[in-house]
Amino acid sequence: MNPIRLHLIFFLGFFTLISCSDKQKIQEERPNILFIMSDDHAYQAISAYGSNLIQTPNIDRIANEGLLFTNACVSNSICAPSRATILTGKHTHLNGKIDNRMPFDTTQVTFPQLFQKAGYQTAMFGKLHFGNNPKGVDEFMILPGQGNYINPRFLKSDGDTIITGYVTDIITDLTLNWLDKKRDKEKPFMMMYLHKAPHRPWWPSPEKFREFSKKKFPEPSTLFDDYSNRGTAAKTAEMNLYSHMMYGHDSKIRPETLKEMGPVLPEVKEFANGFYGPYNRANDAQKKLYDPILDSINEEFKKNWPGMSVTEKMQWKYQRYMQDYLGTISSVDDNVGRVLDYLEESGLTENTIVIYTSDQGFYLGEHGWFDKRFIYDESFKTPLLIRWPNKIKPGTTNEEMVQNLDFAQTFLDAAGIEAPLDMQGESLMPLLKGQDSLWTREAVYYHYYEYPAVHMVKRHYGIVTKEFKLVHFYHDVDEWELYDRLKDPQELKNVYNDPDYQEVVTELHKKLIDLRIKYKDSVELDQKYIDMYN
Repeated sequence: MNPIRLHLIFFLGFFTLISCSDKQKIQEERPNILFIMSDDHAYQAISAYGSNLIQTPNIDRIANEGLLFTNACVSNSICAPSRATILTGKHTHLNGKIDNRMPFDTTQVTFPQLFQKAGYQTAMFGKLHFGNNPKGVDEFMILPGQGNYINPRFLKSDGDTIITGYVTDIITDLTLNWLDKKRDKEKPFMMMYLHKAPHRPWWPSPEKFREFSKKKFPEPSTLFDDYSNRGTAAKTAEMNLYSHMMYGHDSKIRPETLKEMGPVLPEVKEFANGFYGPYNRANDAQKKLYDPILDSINEEFKKNWPGMSVTEKMQWKYQRYMQDYLGTISSVDDNVGRVLDYLEESGLTENTIVIYTSDQGFYLGEHGWFDKRFIYDESFKTPLLIRWPNKIKPGTTNEEMVQNLDFAQTFLDAAGIEAPLDMQGESLMPLLKGQDSLWTREAVYYHYYEYPAVHMVKRHYGIVTKEFKLVHFYHDVDEWELYDRLKDPQELKNVYNDPDYQEVVTELHKKLIDLRIKYKDSVELDQKYIDMYN
């Protein structure tokens, strides 16, 4: 053979080997993504955030071995819009899902599609809340709508099925089965492991129901808030524990008990027979596990409720709420532990980014409330814990203003996948690597739309920095609120008209207008302020 040709073949083979080696190295270095999200999990119910209500040792593991964000928040505190923002990296006014009723714009590109295109395996198990056929997902089993705690139905690409058992355990079983038996172990994966819990109506598993129904929990200092020094929105919202929490599916009081006792005030007609929605999904064997606990609660209610004062009734409802809500969270924590243990046992821990978050925050009796929707902290802030061995320093915290708007770009950045230019978030990678000086955002934007609707929280938008929160309630009112987040962390005093804060008001109005323009939201409501500050 010609020596020149021989050398040419040698060099071509050599460079081919190098090229293949480089490609293999890149493939091996691409991290797996495990995105864990619960539904309505308040940061106040995670012990890593200092909770005095519950211990969550498995969720805490993610913080202990990674990073906990203290100022993580959402752009619209309601279930489906939050999920649409996470998937698209866009505010809800652009992706179409402004509330739970409006349709999602299915032409939007979602980050799972980009992972799939880049050669990742993608899977989704649990609660999506909208749409029956998620894009960019190789395999999925999702709950229709809100789903059910007991013997839930799941939608999949080839139909639907009902699985006997408790939803939190089942979603974890599906996730572990895919990780262990179905995925191609030669490829990286992006897994969305999405819990229904602790969404209302709160139905713990029988063992957690038995355990938590015996517990008593400390009351928040604002349980009996009278909303003085606040505006119309706080005074007219319908999410008070005493006045608006149902006796049936919320407090586990059987309709026949209420009938036997006669009128039980205040009368809440919505979901009047809601008790039997979850309960009747149970089979006879499951009901036998629930009945003794339910009977005990109902007997205690009949014995004590008639003689209670309004204050005592509020306190009773709060305890029942916490018992059920926290019981569902305890199951989430146990199951997160199962998944973390699997990663450890299978050798996946080192190259897997684990994220734990919720679709938004939730009120646990603060201000006398349950539910979410408001820009006030308990609703606006959300847990965010991220573990990435050898990349994130264990046991660190970060107080920067980060948002669910940032998740898609962060995941794409970590995987080396280019993000579309129309995504509106910012990659959290500098913060994950401890390069806080590279983070330039000082304020986040929030906009809530679902009004009039259940809970009657008025439409509002606002700007939030580490120090302050400026909010505009509009639609059938025109009211502004300003809170000093450092001096008034419980947000009990609106200082918008306080002379000492007028420079802050002026500065935040300007910044709010800039944010609304930046994120392509309508500025019609701000026109007089644009004229005022230009």
